[in-house]
Amino acid sequence: MNRTEKQELVDDLRQKMVDATALYYTDFTGLNVKGMTELRRRLRKAGVSYVVIKNTLAARAVNESGLVSTRLRGPTGVVIGTDPTVAAKVLADFAKEFEQRPALKGGLLGGRVIDKAQVKQLATLPPRQQMLAELGGGLQAPLAAFVGALSGLLSTFVGALTALHTQREGSRQE
Repeated sequence: MNRTEKQELVDDLRQKMVDATALYYTDFTGLNVKGMTELRRRLRKAGVSYVVIKNTLAARAVNESGLVSTRLRGPTGVVIGTDPTVAAKVLADFAKEFEQRPALKGGLLGGRVIDKAQVKQLATLPPRQQMLAELGGGLQAPLAAFVGALSGLLSTFVGALTALHTQREGSRQE
């Protein structure tokens, strides 16, 4: 590749990284063409990009996008995703089926460097929608209990008023 082609590749990768919240570096050594095609298909289906690029060009793209890259060694594939947990889950599930390939090297999450253990930990988190639903349920539970307590208090108050009304009606008739 000549210099302009490399710069175009770096610019394209940098543009993808601007919208991304997570970058994961993988070592795809040991994956055959069929395995690599399957990995790309799964990632694409999840809305995640997978780019195989020279380490120097990947580091340049990361640094030009305003992030700080770690030193990369060996064959590297860059996973670029907007949802960190989805990308990590796809990689973890794929690695279970294909003898721990591709191997994780680490990555960047929200501009911070993370190691492979943290990427694996992200893979165990529930999806974003489920976490939001659980948060909503957690916020709703105390409010529902408060409304229930108020309802019970109002019911008791109405019962007391009804009993008082009945008692006074009975005393008037006598």
